[in-house]
Amino acid sequence: MVTNLSENNSLVAQWMCELRSTAIQTDRSRFRNNLKRIGQVAAYEISKLLPYTEQQTTTPLETTTCHVLQSHPVLATILRAGIPLYEGLLSYYDNADSAFIGAYRKHDTEESFHVEQGYIACPDLTNRPLIMADPMLATGSSMAQGLSTLLEHGKPSQIHIVCVVAAPEGIEMMQTADPHAHLWIGAIDSGLNDQKYIVPGLGDAGDLCYGEKLQH
Repeated sequence: MVTNLSENNSLVAQWMCELRSTAIQTDRSRFRNNLKRIGQVAAYEISKLLPYTEQQTTTPLETTTCHVLQSHPVLATILRAGIPLYEGLLSYYDNADSAFIGAYRKHDTEESFHVEQGYIACPDLTNRPLIMADPMLATGSSMAQGLSTLLEHGKPSQIHIVCVVAAPEGIEMMQTADPHAHLWIGAIDSGLNDQKYIVPGLGDAGDLCYGEKLQH
């Protein structure tokens, strides 16, 4: 299933406009904050689909029945661009555990690349909701490879993928990689260019968050 968070007009559409604007992107703090905000919106929407259990809670006047999360999720992100989006999720799921993956595109030629994946830290995922965040879903290669690696640490009860911008090619890749995963996307763009970057996209999210990186 795919949910486009800006399909209907809301603040997400406003934030997406700011994230894309070359006039506003120069403000790194604002760029990071808008990614975080979209993560928070996704966190709230995902929370509606998670399992809950009843809990008796004592107020100053009497005891009442509340509903609380049955199992706290594991939040995963691909370093480094995914950090603000992950922070948005984490700000809503107070007791979540976290998983991190170090991965990047390594270009073999100007038009071809493969995904290099190194560092990974992940808790046991068995019977827990997994929420995986990465701002850009272009070809889907990094996300699909990262998800495959995470699933070596147990079978989650649910899988949610949170992205800010996605191309149809990346969506198709993830639907093939795991048909049961629910994709939450800030905006769905028209496609990829010859270098496999999303068009119209918003540029390199990692560079816009933290500064231009050295080339591998």
